[in-house]
Amino acid sequence: MAAAAAAAAAAALPAGSQDHMNALRSTALRRSTLHWDAAAAFFAPPFRSRSCRRHRVPAPAAAAETRPTRSPSRARARARAKLLADADTRDPWLASLSLLPVDDGEAAAAAAAASTGWAIGVDPDTGGAIAVLSPDGSSQVFDNPFVHIVVSEFIRKRLDTKSIIELLRGLDAPPGTTAYIEKSSPFPTDGKLGWWSTGFSYGLWIAALVASGFSVVPVASQTWKAYFGLTRSGSPKDYSRQAASILFPDKALSLNRKKHHGRAEALLLAAYGKGLVLPSGEFSKTL
Repeated sequence: MAAAAAAAAAAALPAGSQDHMNALRSTALRRSTLHWDAAAAFFAPPFRSRSCRRHRVPAPAAAAETRPTRSPSRARARARAKLLADADTRDPWLASLSLLPVDDGEAAAAAAAASTGWAIGVDPDTGGAIAVLSPDGSSQVFDNPFVHIVVSEFIRKRLDTKSIIELLRGLDAPPGTTAYIEKSSPFPTDGKLGWWSTGFSYGLWIAALVASGFSVVPVASQTWKAYFGLTRSGSPKDYSRQAASILFPDKALSLNRKKHHGRAEALLLAAYGKGLVLPSGEFSKTL
């Protein structure tokens, strides 16, 4: 009945109105078809979002155009590390740490000092020390002289340059003796002031030693500590004092406090340069 009524109403409309209605109906049908096709394409397999982009896999290049990738050579890296570790006085910087003799007499004295068993060890920090080992096995150790200064309203320690020069002039070690100084390696948490103070002490000691006629050899802390077997967990400062007390029993009383670790490290640096070794198993029993 409703369809018949709609048909009758449509028949009663004028021809122009019917054409207008047909045009609207065709437009609506065409738009719905487009929307349906778009929806069907969107949800069709493989159900990927329109925002996804296809990544084209590049075709393999021709054999003539391919170039072998250069991987880092471990052998080359090891050789370079060994070259740096075995650098001698021919290295320009290391050569600058030795004051060359001006005449044949001084050259002979320097060669004799290097071959007779003298050795100097230096812990360059303000809490460090300098140790001297003589050919007869005796040893001397001196705390680094320092002064107190005011820095940003705080009292700080700085090495006393004048006292260091006077100390070096009074040593029994002849000119040409090799001084083994620990390389300064400040911690990242030390701050700018700590880095400056460490570098200042390190450079001052090198300059004073070279100006006094000694040959300077920087030694990394990891190197000499590994030589004496001190690279284990725990307190390395206490281990240094124990190892130095074993090698130099006459200095045990001057190494019995924690603040004396600078003396111990200076003695061990000199012992490292002289080639002394700890008695087998004796150091491990004390730990």
